[in-house]
Amino acid sequence: METALAFLIGLLVAAAIYLMLARSILRFLFGLLLLSNAANLVIFASGRLTAGAPPLIPEGADAPVGFVANALPQALVLTAIVIGFGLFAFALVLVFRAYSELGTLESDDMRIAEPREPAE
Repeated sequence: METALAFLIGLLVAAAIYLMLARSILRFLFGLLLLSNAANLVIFASGRLTAGAPPLIPEGADAPVGFVANALPQALVLTAIVIGFGLFAFALVLVFRAYSELGTLESDDMRIAEPREPAE
């Protein structure tokens, strides 16, 4: 199972890099989303994929009994999903605002701060 997950992570990273190298800001944004999902899968896989029980501590015990799943990667991934969604929503609004102001999503055409030199 870990081998299939490693190939999936590699595929997501490759697709993310391909999208992020495009000149379109919207493609860059979707590449960033894929890259964050790949990072979430890496964190999740780092906790080992096991069929353990939920990490619950019985009443009166100091530690979980038996074989339990690692809760730390699950908590980190859940936090990363929430942060990634907030970042994606903010960036999507920013891209929409840039498109409504500039009329383009191509990064080469967004040159307000650095106008092109007139041809002589």
